[in-house]
Amino acid sequence: MEDALTEAPPPSRFFNEDLDNFIKPSPPLPSPFLLFSDPNSNLLSPSLLIIAISSPSLHLLHQISSKTLIGSLILPEVPFSGNSIEPSPKDKSCNIYSINGDDGRSILLVLTQFSISPERSHTVAKLLIDGNKIHPEKVLILDSIESRNFRGKLPPDEILGFKLETMEEKLTSEAMVKGLDYFPSGSVIDGISAALLARCQIKKIRATLCVTWPQNGYSVISYLKSVVLKDVLPKLTLSSVLLDSDLVRDSRYESELYT
Repeated sequence: MEDALTEAPPPSRFFNEDLDNFIKPSPPLPSPFLLFSDPNSNLLSPSLLIIAISSPSLHLLHQISSKTLIGSLILPEVPFSGNSIEPSPKDKSCNIYSINGDDGRSILLVLTQFSISPERSHTVAKLLIDGNKIHPEKVLILDSIESRNFRGKLPPDEILGFKLETMEEKLTSEAMVKGLDYFPSGSVIDGISAALLARCQIKKIRATLCVTWPQNGYSVISYLKSVVLKDVLPKLTLSSVLLDSDLVRDSRYESELYT
């Protein structure tokens, strides 16, 4: 007769994923929201909305001296601890700035200095583009190329830049960005950049997504200034941009959010 105390227990009738059904689900995260310095500010209708995601674009736009801080995008799961009192490229933040355009209308800059998870991307895109507060005429998104999503081998010592556009931008006679080829077929854009461009397409907004390689470096900052921003920012604003070699290191990718 077999010993019931020493006999190996029978295998579980449940799969591992079935066992999760007995665990109490985690409470949902609070929704992201926009916080403006003037809570009574009216609807914002900028002639151009520039959203910087890549490290080179963040460092470049942060050096525009004529910008005015008007608000922030708040992700409740991102702590404020360690942030400086004055806005800094090393902060984990997403600040919104305003500058004056040549046509007298405002241009908004969004500096996205923390990671946005894929689950949050579409919610954030709805907040920033044609939501309850910001209704832009045109949108420019600046990000970097992920090597894992690129079809082909990326050269380590060569600067590359590509663009994707909404249908409304493709049909216009005056392209927003003229100096870049289209992103190669078979390569993939995902995350917050894809969500922002998709939001613009749904809302029929003229929009361009520009991606550069490598993901960091002084040469990429110079490339963005000469090839991309010269077409979309006023000359007076470009002349106020100072490239600081101390800002070339990518502090965002060294944080725990990117491990």
